[in-house]
Amino acid sequence: MKRNLVIAVAAYLVCGCAPKTPLLVGPARAPIPVEQVVIYAQPPAGALDVAVLHASNHTAFSPGGPGATDKLVQQLRAQAAQLGANGLVLQGFSDAQTATLGTGVGSSSYSRNSAVGVGAGGSFGIYRKTGEALAIFVPAPAPTASTPSP
Repeated sequence: MKRNLVIAVAAYLVCGCAPKTPLLVGPARAPIPVEQVVIYAQPPAGALDVAVLHASNHTAFSPGGPGATDKLVQQLRAQAAQLGANGLVLQGFSDAQTATLGTGVGSSSYSRNSAVGVGAGGSFGIYRKTGEALAIFVPAPAPTASTPSP
């Protein structure tokens, strides 16, 4: 019974990490290395929207901290790179408890003159952290013509 519960939780956690399909809002380009994706607070002038991206992961016991957010940012950067977007504007993160698993045990003993009962239980939550970002393409600045000085 306990083994089946562990297998079910592991399958839920693994399956829940798959990203949603990006929502294309502009043309995709050839994939680029993830390291070339820059994170912006606001889209720079001249940036072209490529896609709205979503990422999520599941954790047990707690919503996760900065490490969970960093993993989401890496997932979003990888999605942007696959679409040829060289920029990413983070739009928000959220935490939600998606499930609770619990169990309990009890025992009782009784005799003609007395009865004793003991019970114990426990539960933990499964949390889902999600993130959303806008993938953008920032064209390289046009080279400026320099005029020779006299």
